[in-house]
Amino acid sequence: MHTKYLIVIEKTAHNFSAFSPDLLGCVATGATRIEVEERMREAIRMHIDGLREDGEPIPVPSSVAEYIEA
Repeated sequence: MHTKYLIVIEKTAHNFSAFSPDLLGCVATGATRIEVEERMREAIRMHIDGLREDGEPIPVPSSVAEYIEA
């Protein structure tokens, strides 16, 4: 079974950056949105592998996102 973590993607002046609110310190950048998504998948896998190796608990996804009309 795969666990889904929310990622937030931001467009910067020169590239895209992403982070996961549920995985503190888990970030990635990429030239395109597709690239940053691919890099975040790998970053999340590496982050979780590192937590397991260190005997740390794996955070349960709890973040949600919603668009609000203003």
